[in-house]
Amino acid sequence: MPYDSSLDQQIFTKPYETETGKIVVSVYSYNNGPRKLQLSRENKDAEGNPRFAKLGRLSKAELEGILPLINEALGNMG
Repeated sequence: MPYDSSLDQQIFTKPYETETGKIVVSVYSYNNGPRKLQLSRENKDAEGNPRFAKLGRLSKAELEGILPLINEALGNMG
């Protein structure tokens, strides 16, 4: 069965913003299934437009910035 975006429910989402972009912490449930944490990164290009990128490695400052958001997301995971 292929992915159907209409079955994907966003429960929680909050960004951690930096000068160069942001890391978004979200909780989703697909087809009323278990709630799962999603982390994504958006970097700004030369014109300042957001561009998705691999999350990859996190700096200490990024980790300290998203930890409170992860804890908040955890409270929304039921």
